[in-house]
Amino acid sequence: MTQRRDDDATGQVSSPACSMHEADDAYMGYAEKDELTAFLNELLEAERARVRVILESARGGAGGRILALMRTIEREEARWWTMLIRYITELGETPSPKVGAFFDEAMAIADFGERIAFLKCDQSRVARMLREMLPRLRDSRLCADLAEMLRSKEANIAVVDDIFERDTGVIRQGRRSI
Repeated sequence: MTQRRDDDATGQVSSPACSMHEADDAYMGYAEKDELTAFLNELLEAERARVRVILESARGGAGGRILALMRTIEREEARWWTMLIRYITELGETPSPKVGAFFDEAMAIADFGERIAFLKCDQSRVARMLREMLPRLRDSRLCADLAEMLRSKEANIAVVDDIFERDTGVIRQGRRSI
């Protein structure tokens, strides 16, 4: 059996477990405030763009199941918009007033079906972003709200696929790959 001396550094821990709550978010693998604010603002701009696309498209004469779906998506987008503004404000930051570039890109598509397929692709892009960020969120309330937002996006994507499949016999991919 060996004897341990008081000056022996063996077994000493440089950052005790009881100090883990004091560790920096980035050190712990969580998104830092600046990254989180940028992410939430990017989502906000995208939500704002999709709402405008839906409103403009509805004015253009969309009807039937597609119009009903678009109205549902519009209400959900407005809900997420409000939630994102709340979290950005809670972080002590100012919500972006911008409309995402998606709006101009989508409105440049004349064919209504292609525009909806493009909307679906953007929903898929946001879903991917959410899947990547969720494990990096320290705030459990924000994590739960964004997980609900992800479920909503995935449900909308499935409904669009179903409508296109029933109406055309194929699932349209749009101009972007999913």
